[in-house]
Amino acid sequence: MPRASWKGFLRLSLVSCPVYLTPATTRAKAIRLNRVWVPSEDADEQTGPEPEPARSAAQASRMPQVSDDAEPDQPEPTYTGPATRVALRPHDPQTGEEIDREDVMKGYEYQRGQFVTFTADELKALDVESSRIIDLSTFVPRADIGPVYFSTPYYVYPDGPIAAEAFRVIGQALADAGMAGIGTITLSRRERMVMVEPRGAGLVLITLRAAEEVRAAGFDDVAGEVDAEAVAIAEIIIKRRAGVFEPTTFRDRYQDALHALVEAKLKGRKIQAPVAVKSPPPLDLMAALKRSLADMDTAPSAPPKRQRRAKSDRRQANLLLPVAGKAPKPAGKPDTAREPAPTRKRA
Repeated sequence: MPRASWKGFLRLSLVSCPVYLTPATTRAKAIRLNRVWVPSEDADEQTGPEPEPARSAAQASRMPQVSDDAEPDQPEPTYTGPATRVALRPHDPQTGEEIDREDVMKGYEYQRGQFVTFTADELKALDVESSRIIDLSTFVPRADIGPVYFSTPYYVYPDGPIAAEAFRVIGQALADAGMAGIGTITLSRRERMVMVEPRGAGLVLITLRAAEEVRAAGFDDVAGEVDAEAVAIAEIIIKRRAGVFEPTTFRDRYQDALHALVEAKLKGRKIQAPVAVKSPPPLDLMAALKRSLADMDTAPSAPPKRQRRAKSDRRQANLLLPVAGKAPKPAGKPDTAREPAPTRKRA
């Protein structure tokens, strides 16, 4: 379990519960590209030839292997040797002279080129007092909070066995009422509005954006009458593609392509640019909807309805009408039908 990033109390009126927060999300392991500088060949000629440094076996394996009989149209191998990472350092933009980081201050530009500066002590005095209490002062239906206000989620855990009972009571009460609690919390010297809601046997806290951080929607120009037939076709397509939310099936195609590009360059392979996908010609709305529905009907994954009905006979045997004629005998079985016994004559 991740270590606690915040510790304090969750308060419901006069009931206080010691809790701690852990981040509910993490950053994916993406390939990060750095700014590097590789000396050019011209610079090597001016400074004179230098002895090539000895490479380790790992570095030698990463260098591209070029054969003498390489094809003329084959591109030159990509450089995969040592490089210097470029460091961004503060400097005077006019003279280019480097400035010590201790001399760099924070300032606010109130006019173009005019700043008011602040010391670290002045800014520290403005820190909001951290009360270490999440006071749930308001309760609203969960559906009333738009997702555009969601910022960062955290898992809430009871801090110690004594807090477990109060923790379960607060969570069960929120679940039974169908409400989410609204309160405030101080994180990283900033007071934030939060929402606390039940999630399984625990609680989830989500920091909320302030009203000035959310832009107003401009949907007024979109309002108008809707074609009922188009809506019905679109609803059929939506219902046929209904499924469950599976976040594990998502793949970042850019990161996958970047990873393949790195592997290709390390192995010295020829890199082919992907073929640009041309956008299909635009269709009118009704034609596009009908074509989408037709493509779903002819999909190979969904067999035709006639074939599925022919596989099994769901008719009830006791409702079938008799047909004249003899039924065919089962193959491989002898005829065990007995002849009718002769009638006795009366004396």
